[in-house]
Amino acid sequence: MLNKRLHFIVSGLFALFNLQAQNGITSNPAWQIKPVINSGFIIVQRITIGHLVMGFPTNYELNISKPTLGNKLWQLENNKPDLGITLQCMDYKNPSQLGYGLTAAPYIEIPLNEQPKASRMILRLCWGVTYITKVFDIKTNHKNIAIGSHVNAFVQFRWFWHLQLTKKLRFEPGISFTHASNGKSRNPNLGLNVMSLNAGINYFIPSPTKIEVSRIDSSTSVKSKNEYVVFGAIGYNQRNKGTKTLQCYVLSGAYQRNLRNTHKFSVGLDLLYDQNYQIDYEKQFLAPATGINQLRMSARLGYSYNVGRISFPIEVGYYFFQRTNPDGAIVSRLGVRYYTRSGLIAHFGLRTHFAVAYNFEYGLGYRFFIK
Repeated sequence: MLNKRLHFIVSGLFALFNLQAQNGITSNPAWQIKPVINSGFIIVQRITIGHLVMGFPTNYELNISKPTLGNKLWQLENNKPDLGITLQCMDYKNPSQLGYGLTAAPYIEIPLNEQPKASRMILRLCWGVTYITKVFDIKTNHKNIAIGSHVNAFVQFRWFWHLQLTKKLRFEPGISFTHASNGKSRNPNLGLNVMSLNAGINYFIPSPTKIEVSRIDSSTSVKSKNEYVVFGAIGYNQRNKGTKTLQCYVLSGAYQRNLRNTHKFSVGLDLLYDQNYQIDYEKQFLAPATGINQLRMSARLGYSYNVGRISFPIEVGYYFFQRTNPDGAIVSRLGVRYYTRSGLIAHFGLRTHFAVAYNFEYGLGYRFFIK
């Protein structure tokens, strides 16, 4: 229960960072309201969840957003994106086993070309919390081996087009990918992934007050092209249904190269200690791990897209040191990081093995600039 509350609190804090620290949602008095409908299919990443697919899921959205003004450097670097909050209801078309997903999440929609056009491609990045009404229950819903808890992390990526109809009305067709899981904080947790086509209508409500931009805030500009980043994090997972919560720790270090304020590439090293791995080791070698054998080590490559002080890293690594191999050799991380002006970092990540969540990470770190 504690780790579920921690996950909910951390997700909320990152949402506040996104909407408050960047100050893009409050500075423009104009509003946008956008209903969206999506229809698609559940991606069967493991054959064992195939029996849960009984139709084509439909997702209903209500989005409320504001355009950014361009009075901050990160807004200009991202072609004046829209910031907003989405409320969604996903009908998985299996009411008895999967039910519905009820979502609340902040999002940013970034134009992918610099100049406004009648047809303009957009990328949405969205990370929040979803409540799934039907979860695994050994007595009443034992066939739902995809989701083990009501509260789950929600991730959505969307690629769509702005098709301007009038000054106030815009049609927005595209494709979406959504993911829901609890990071193995409670088993089962194969997760639910949905790929869909979507169509939305955006209605713009202008403000009678016109805001003039007289100064550009460039405080989010990076101090150096090169930097070292270190962070430590803790996570939790569950080995089997109904078993106790196990702890996971990571110490990570990386060199990062800032090509622009919006793009980072990295190479790094992770040292990982987790209680789940200790059980696997003892089962194979019939004795507890000692010394360096308690660790797993991975070398990783990464890319991060940055929106001001918020960064969205995607990292893929290889376990070059592990005495037993319970999860395979490839490990990946999808995350959100907040970089303070002083160099401190808040880290929230999802560690996975072959598209199956292993644990959420909650950590702090520091960024060292190389002159």
